[in-house]
Amino acid sequence: MSQENKALFIIFGGTGDLAKRKLYPSLFRLFRKGMINKRFAVIGTARREWTNDYFRDVVIESIESLEPSAEEIAAFTSHFYYQSHNVNDTEEYKVLGELANQLDETYKLEGNRLFYLAMAPRFFGTISKHIKSEKIMTETGFSRLIIEKPFGTDYETAKQLNDEIAAVFNEDQIFRIDHYLGKEMIQNISAVRFGNNIFESLWNHQYIDNVQITLAEDLGVEERGGYYDQSGALKDMVQNHILQVVALLAMEPPTIFSEEAIRTEKINALKSIRVYTEDEVNQNFVRGQYAHGKLSGKEFVSYQEEPGVEENSQTETFVAGKLMIDNFRWAGVPFYIRTGKRLTEKGTRINIVFKSTPINVFREASDITTNLPENILTIYIQPTEGFSLSLNGKEIGDGFNIDPVKLDYRHSQENLDNSPEAYEKLILDCLKGDATNFTHWDEVANSWKIVDVVRQTWDKEEADIPTYSAASMGPKCAFDLLEKDNRHWIWHPDEWYKMHGFLKE
Repeated sequence: MSQENKALFIIFGGTGDLAKRKLYPSLFRLFRKGMINKRFAVIGTARREWTNDYFRDVVIESIESLEPSAEEIAAFTSHFYYQSHNVNDTEEYKVLGELANQLDETYKLEGNRLFYLAMAPRFFGTISKHIKSEKIMTETGFSRLIIEKPFGTDYETAKQLNDEIAAVFNEDQIFRIDHYLGKEMIQNISAVRFGNNIFESLWNHQYIDNVQITLAEDLGVEERGGYYDQSGALKDMVQNHILQVVALLAMEPPTIFSEEAIRTEKINALKSIRVYTEDEVNQNFVRGQYAHGKLSGKEFVSYQEEPGVEENSQTETFVAGKLMIDNFRWAGVPFYIRTGKRLTEKGTRINIVFKSTPINVFREASDITTNLPENILTIYIQPTEGFSLSLNGKEIGDGFNIDPVKLDYRHSQENLDNSPEAYEKLILDCLKGDATNFTHWDEVANSWKIVDVVRQTWDKEEADIPTYSAASMGPKCAFDLLEKDNRHWIWHPDEWYKMHGFLKE
């Protein structure tokens, strides 16, 4: 039997794309499962002059793909209310507070309030200040704040933003969403590591040669050109998603699987990542921007031709880097990361590359240099979810030729269809007060310190940014980054397309 949670959701930016695409469908899924039922209410606020009925029609449209029954629609949307609101107008917070108190009484919510800031970060401080001054926070139940990335544009702006919010909310009331942390297989990283001694006993520099993390997108910037041109891949993906994955892979085992213990170890892992000098940035980080490209007969325009992008923009759409973690467990083990738009395939995967056996006993007597293929543990995060482990076996037939085999498990489509969406899981965690899969300020701060040096180094460069063909796997310098270490990227989907003539060199 699922436990019903009671709360008032106040969504600032309730008319926006995030609310319609993610928040309302996630709330409906929680409603359908009984996680919220009779004792909840939602206030959507934004500048637009909407009525409750129009707002509810928008909510109905947002959940159409979930095929709700007429009874579900009526029961669910009756909990939704709209309040036109200017976030800079103190008087309008008083009206919002009155509606909140009225709904609290109507639905017996016991003062539990969840404030979701689905707006630009520049408004976070103003909204937080008014929530306190106009007493929209309650003293009887919980008051929790959910905020979205980007959290600042560098360490200094992030700190200023955090100080404004922290003047109102305690750290344990602030839930910074990184939707990657809600993905099933990201959460499975801990299960793979700490639930299997076969891996955890080998999870160190003695047995692991390198770690590779790829977050590849096959789409371009789409309608986000204006936003993206001010951000770029480094801030959009590395500062948050990728460094969070690195922290989960690199952290020490927690003493107990609790929010506080996990957070402590993630922070320690991020603090151990080497902050590079400018010279080290130039040696260990590369970037690129997609140019024209063609895949399977479909042509793609260059980044600079996308709507909203400045002509001759030097914003990076691709980043690859080598991170070093200065602690005993990971001494000398490079963590290679890469992310980019308009790559060959959409996919997020982690490759743990284990060291080869010290001596290949199957080699020819005259060839003492041949190593066996590496054992590789792959964690597939999206669009497919699962694991694979490559092992060396004997090729069928005479002799003792080695033939790598892959032990492969992927979740079934039925499991994927029935698994909770990331936002659904994160909203439920917030209702329960569990911040394990959210980002603590110390994690944000350390991530910015790592990334800021890279950004500042690139900003000083005068040469044009390297380009890569759309639908390839990035610029040549990303491959050179590993080749100079005598290594290579494990995942290279472009090779299949080239082999079959769908992608030209």
